[in-house]
Amino acid sequence: MYFCKLNRSVKMSRKSDMTIRFSGLKPGKYTYEYALNKSFFDEFENEEIEDINIKFAVEMERMEHMLMFDFKFEGELTTRCDRCLGRMTIPISGEEHLNVRFSDTEVCDDEDVVVLPESAFEIDLAQWLYEYVAVRIPMQHLHPEGECDPEMVKYIVSDEEMVKNVDDVDPRWEALRNLK
Repeated sequence: MYFCKLNRSVKMSRKSDMTIRFSGLKPGKYTYEYALNKSFFDEFENEEIEDINIKFAVEMERMEHMLMFDFKFEGELTTRCDRCLGRMTIPISGEEHLNVRFSDTEVCDDEDVVVLPESAFEIDLAQWLYEYVAVRIPMQHLHPEGECDPEMVKYIVSDEEMVKNVDDVDPRWEALRNLK
């Protein structure tokens, strides 16, 4: 399960429970805390993550026609090494900022600005929390040099062996290349 906190902990069961109801809140700053784990990422069908523990601190500033969010997060995830297929842990951390404006006519192409209709009364942060973590996951998951599973490494073909195999061309093919 993942958790949300606004002056107290509340057990969450779905990503949609990361909804902040801002209607009725007076202008000012509000803080929220979320702990994301594997069940949260499973809802986004992310199969590369085997385990994850990320803590978010979210500060929301409520203004008359705007919300400003500051996200700070830190944690780690467990996935498989692309080289040896062994489990590995990757640290994840970052800071993000999101502005939410209220307008029934305005359209904004800025990825850091969201426009909600004037009638909106809540915002679900789940998608942003997921994306802020997902973009920090490296494209390649590799153990540092020398930390891969030695049993698997012995089956990996090195670059030198690949070059050697390319250089060992069957002489019949070499003869065909010379027929130009």
